[in-house]
Amino acid sequence: MSTIGSLKNVVALVTGGASGLGKATVERFVKQGAKVVLCDLANSKGQEVAQALGSNCIFTPTDVTSEEDVSKALQLAKDKFGGLQVAVNCAGIGVAFKTYNFNKQRPHELTDFNKVLMVNTGGTFNVIRLAAGLIGSNEPNSDGQRGVIVNTASVAAFDGQMGQAAYSASKGAIVSMTLPIARDLASQGIRVVTVAPGLFDTPLLQQLPEKVRKFLSSTIPFPSRLGHPEEYAHLVQSIVENPLLNGEVIRLDGALRMMP
Repeated sequence: MSTIGSLKNVVALVTGGASGLGKATVERFVKQGAKVVLCDLANSKGQEVAQALGSNCIFTPTDVTSEEDVSKALQLAKDKFGGLQVAVNCAGIGVAFKTYNFNKQRPHELTDFNKVLMVNTGGTFNVIRLAAGLIGSNEPNSDGQRGVIVNTASVAAFDGQMGQAAYSASKGAIVSMTLPIARDLASQGIRVVTVAPGLFDTPLLQQLPEKVRKFLSSTIPFPSRLGHPEEYAHLVQSIVENPLLNGEVIRLDGALRMMP
């Protein structure tokens, strides 16, 4: 088992691992010598991604809001790879709707608001609470560390735009629970850190017209471009490897501050 000084021989679970930030994280981890349980929805390209990476990556269909699905994924990590040292939460969804649409005389759907919170915040917490038990069973290294949990928030947690009430609320909750969870798990030597990405070149933004993508890039001070998913994955690796990072939220956004 790894002592969490590097990714070599680390066993990690990554949610949302079939695309975007999660996929880049899975690929980087495997390349650096880690073994990964890739979690994503059954209709995702998770199996395809895992097969391309070889025997050190296993896909398991996972709804992060399901205790049964997450427990199954954790059991897979234990059975196939011998345990778990790292959990990375990348799974998430979003909706764009104003609190009240005065043109259509229609309020934001409460079901949509609750779904975003359930998947983004509830799903993240579900993985954390269940993964902590398995990670906490590891033998501590010389620093007393047993493992690391990395969550994904968003700059929208701090400066959300119009139509982002649900998404910002869900990501703001992830930001707010980072420190208390880090404190909860400190006695067991488990670190908890959250990344708040800015605008990244993920499948969601790739669907936008090129003109819109160029405009979004121009709003980022430097570097004035969309972030590469590999840069997110690089930061996750740094978090895992740096033993003093704990209870912190790190913006990864090129100094972007989103306007209304």
